[in-house]
Amino acid sequence: MSTKQFIAQEQGLVTVTQVCVTIYMLTPSPELKPASLFRRLAALFYDSLLLLALWFIGIALLLPFTGGAAFSANNPLITTYLLFISFFFYGWFWMHGGQTLGMRAWKLRLHNLRPGPFSWWQMLLRFLVALPSGLLFGLGYLWQLVDRKSLSWHDRYSDTTIVQLTENPHKRS
Repeated sequence: MSTKQFIAQEQGLVTVTQVCVTIYMLTPSPELKPASLFRRLAALFYDSLLLLALWFIGIALLLPFTGGAAFSANNPLITTYLLFISFFFYGWFWMHGGQTLGMRAWKLRLHNLRPGPFSWWQMLLRFLVALPSGLLFGLGYLWQLVDRKSLSWHDRYSDTTIVQLTENPHKRS
């Protein structure tokens, strides 16, 4: 924080940046329509196929260290390892363009409700809250149907949302 900003805050003055950020956050953008539950789940299905392939590769990379022996399904280290793979899959795509491949196919994008770029903390919150959202019979996803802003649990906790795009920004001409 600069000295000018500190003095302005101490004197109760509002800076131009604060006003612009407030107007930006309160003004609904017409092109940012919340994504439907069907599209979200369809993109999630596409991404789960890709993630399954990454899990196979991740496990295959560990097999030389076990002499080719299979892993126990109850091994907490393997479960943690697969969760790390999952987090970095989603986190990397969300941080680099706001779209996983499934989201790209269904013309969806992650939108930050905070001003500025996404943070890894937001991605971690989104990922960790999305797990119980889905595991509790999809209740966190179904919440979107009753929420005034069409936000799921993980949208709310991470200050992000999935929006429907009119066209894919990465489309090749």
